Amino acid sequence: VPPRPILDMSYSRHFLDFQGSSIPSSMKKLVVTKLSSNFREALTLRQDSPVPLPGDGDLLVRNRFVGINASDINHSAGRYDPSVKPPFDAGFEGIGVVALGLSASAKYTVGQAVAYLTPGSFAEYTVVPAKQAVPVPSVKPEFLTLIASGTTAFISLKELGELSEGKKVLVTAAAGGTGQFAVQLAKKAKCHVIGTCSSDEKAGFLKSIGCDHPINYKTENVAAILKRDYPEGVDVVYESVGGKMFELAVNSLATKGRLIIIGFISGYQSPAGILPVKAEMLPAKLLKKSASIRGFFLIHYDSEYQTAMKHLLKMCESGELLCEVDLGDMSPEGKFTGLESVFRAVDYMYMGKNIGKIVVELPHSVNSKL
Repeated sequence: VPPRPILDMSYSRHFLDFQGSSIPSSMKKLVVTKLSSNFREALTLRQDSPVPLPGDGDLLVRNRFVGINASDINHSAGRYDPSVKPPFDAGFEGIGVVALGLSASAKYTVGQAVAYLTPGSFAEYTVVPAKQAVPVPSVKPEFLTLIASGTTAFISLKELGELSEGKKVLVTAAAGGTGQFAVQLAKKAKCHVIGTCSSDEKAGFLKSIGCDHPINYKTENVAAILKRDYPEGVDVVYESVGGKMFELAVNSLATKGRLIIIGFISGYQSPAGILPVKAEMLPAKLLKKSASIRGFFLIHYDSEYQTAMKHLLKMCESGELLCEVDLGDMSPEGKFTGLESVFRAVDYMYMGKNIGKIVVELPHSVNSKL
C-alpha cells in the first residue's frame, strides 16, 4: 500500500471534523512490520502515526467500528501480494464518519456515515476512495457486517449457488460472520439448510435464524449424520473451513452437487497457509457425481458489489435479515474496545468463540454525537 500524503496541520483550521474540533495531527494505527501468519508477531501498534491527507476523490474517514476477518492473517503473512514488503497498513473494513473530503468527493458531507472495504482500516482515520465508500443510514456495527461478510454470501450464492426451492444446502462455520448470512439467504431461497458449528449455544443461534439442522461437530459425528439423514447427498456446500471439513464436504455432495469455497480458515495459521488434502482422489470423486467445486473471492466481483450492498442494507433496515454482531462482551477480557483489542479479537476468532461478525469499537476522546 503506497504511503499517503500527510495532513499539513497549518491548514487544519479549514479541515474541521463533524464536531467542529480540528483533526489531530497524529493517530493510532496497526502496521504489519513483519510478514508472518502469527498475527501478534506480524503487527505493531503505532501510537503517533501522522493522519493522512485524502487526495482528490478521496474521503478521510474517522473510524468508529472495524471488522475482523479470518483473512487478516493472510494479509499480514503477505499472501495476497507477495511483492508488498513491510511496513504496510492492516485491516480491510470499517464504518465511521467523513472527517474530510476534497473536490471530487463533493457528494459526501462532513459527518456523513459511511462504510468501506479498503486496506488500512485498523487505524483511527483511514483514507477511502469516494467511489469505494458506501453511504449507510447511521454508524451501527450491524451495517459493518454487510461490507465483506454479507456481500460475500449474497454474491457467491447468487452467482455460483444456483439455489432453488427444496435444495439441500450445507453451510460450514454457519454461526460465523459470513455463515450467518449464507444460512439466512439459503432459507429465503426456500432451501433446506444444514449448518455445522462448535457449541450448543451456536446451534441455538442457528435455529433462531432458520437453520433446519444445526450440527455441533464437537459433540456429533458430522459425516455419520449426513450419511444417515441425507443419503443422496447435499446439493450445495458453502465451505470456509478447509482440511478435513473440505474432504467431508466433497464426500457429501449429491449428484450434480456444487461446492463453493470462500476460505479455509483451518489452514491460515500454518506457515504455508494450507492444509493437505487428498487431491489425487478429487477428480474421480467429482467425475463420479458430475459435481463441481468453485472458488469465490469478493474482489473479483466488483461489478456486483454496489447492487448487493443496496439490497442487503434494505433487508437489514427492514428487519428481514439478522446481522449478528460479536463485540467480545463474552470474551475473557471483555468487550473489544480500541485498536489494542484487535489482537484479542483475532485470537477469539481463531478459537472459534464468536457468534456472528467480530467487530472492534474505536472510541474517541471527544464527545460523540453518534
